[in-house]
Amino acid sequence: MKMNCVIIDDEPLAREGLSNYVREVDFLHLVDTCTNPVELIQLLDKHPVDLIFLDIQMPKMNGLDFLKIVQKPPMVIITTAFPSYALEGFQLNVMDYLLKPITFDRFFKAANKAKEYYQLLNKPAQSDAHKTEKEEDYFFIKCGSKYEKIYFNDILYVQGMQNYVTIYTRKGKYMTLLYLKNLEENLDKKSFIRVHKSYIVSIDKIEGIEGNEIFIQSNKIPISRNYHDMVIEQVVKNKLWDKIKFS
Repeated sequence: MKMNCVIIDDEPLAREGLSNYVREVDFLHLVDTCTNPVELIQLLDKHPVDLIFLDIQMPKMNGLDFLKIVQKPPMVIITTAFPSYALEGFQLNVMDYLLKPITFDRFFKAANKAKEYYQLLNKPAQSDAHKTEKEEDYFFIKCGSKYEKIYFNDILYVQGMQNYVTIYTRKGKYMTLLYLKNLEENLDKKSFIRVHKSYIVSIDKIEGIEGNEIFIQSNKIPISRNYHDMVIEQVVKNKLWDKIKFS
């Protein structure tokens, strides 16, 4: 599965160098190159693009200004000679930030990060008829330079923080670059439930609910007002033993 990518840079040598790097990577397909974001906007209307290699200081429009005005842009890897924009770039959810001159090793590392995220987003859904007899009961995430194996059954709850999530398990907690929404889409709806805009919990790990809090081991997870009724309905209602049930 190849990712369609575009290079945006006003310097011809920079475009040529990145184009040569793209041709060396078997999971990248170069759709086109542009000299400024205005050309890119026109290109996005005509071609599907998965990844943008984006310079910052360009004529007509700054690369970061482009990210601020375009809704739901493709994945972006910044390519620039200026380190001072790094914080602002990551606040705009770029995948990586490459400083010129860019080595192939550094380019490949950034492209591979985008590939992993792309594969997670495009994981094919399995119908019940095509599911294997024993489904995979684990997945991997990248924590720093290490790939961590996470078993679904070990997850206690998940907390989302902008473009990162922290997964709390029986063994410890793991932080990775991932959106909470994307993780939620790959969790079994019968086993996990969203209880807050920033929290997902494992249903069978819930030990109690009081007011607007869920208790899991020694942890208290907030339930937001918008999710409270749904949580009670899905977690408590059919399992509640009381006088009314047996009268």
